[in-house]
Amino acid sequence: MAAGSRWIDLLDPTREELVHESPVDLHWSAFERLLTPAPDRSPARPTLEGHGSYVFGVLLVPIAVPAEDRIFYQEVDLVLTPEVALTIRKTPPGEEPFSIDAIQEACDAHGAPSAGLVVYHLVDEVAERYLDLLDAVHLEIDEVEAGIEEWPSVRIRKRLAELRQDILGIRRTLSPTREAVRRVVDDRVDVDGEEVFDRPLELSFSDAYDKLLHATESLDVARDLISSARDYHQSRIAQEQNDVVRKLAVVASLLLFPTFIVGVYGQNFDHMPELHWQLGYAFSWAIIVVTTFAQLAFFRWKKWI
Repeated sequence: MAAGSRWIDLLDPTREELVHESPVDLHWSAFERLLTPAPDRSPARPTLEGHGSYVFGVLLVPIAVPAEDRIFYQEVDLVLTPEVALTIRKTPPGEEPFSIDAIQEACDAHGAPSAGLVVYHLVDEVAERYLDLLDAVHLEIDEVEAGIEEWPSVRIRKRLAELRQDILGIRRTLSPTREAVRRVVDDRVDVDGEEVFDRPLELSFSDAYDKLLHATESLDVARDLISSARDYHQSRIAQEQNDVVRKLAVVASLLLFPTFIVGVYGQNFDHMPELHWQLGYAFSWAIIVVTTFAQLAFFRWKKWI
């Protein structure tokens, strides 16, 4: 790093470790926030904001687990001064912590990067992860769309509901991440009135911001695709119900004429010529058979059966 600049990385630090490694006197609320374990649900709101002599930040790295149809977040908090970048990685319950290998490799490529450049590479990695996450979500949507014709309705409804919840969860973290990076691009994040990110670095943050914008657009497309898949599934169910109703109507219609004929000849009147006709019984059956086959031919012609 540049003269006087260094990067300190802590993994699930204790209070004593944080006090020892902190480059500045942190406000008590920021200090307690850094010590708060990563939650199992409802992840923290991402932010990058100036706190007088330092910049305080919270970033969430989204991770998709396609084999288990779920998403979780790796939290990375940071404290930044012009000379020091302190990152605090928090291990999610039951998960692995965020790996800094890619960040370290990117920083080493610059020889002696500034503290602000460490934050940029971290933000850029988060933006890339969001793009990867949205790609995984689109693949899941494609899988559901392909399964609409074959999967049971219960499975389709459950998977669409899960994807919708995933989309809402991603939006709750992506939007504040994009706004936090936007503050850096607009030069609204400083330390004691001094810029902590120089102009070339702000332009680099613009690239990360563009990636987050692209992720937002991809998120909107995913939401529309889920809505389209849900509408198609509902229309398919309605069509199946129409088919059932049509078949029931065919069955009812087939039974209507025989019921009518039997009802007519079942009346207890003496003056009914067919009652004393030798072929009356066969005649009634002939009428039933002819009307039934005529209806079947008609329904087949109308493609109702």
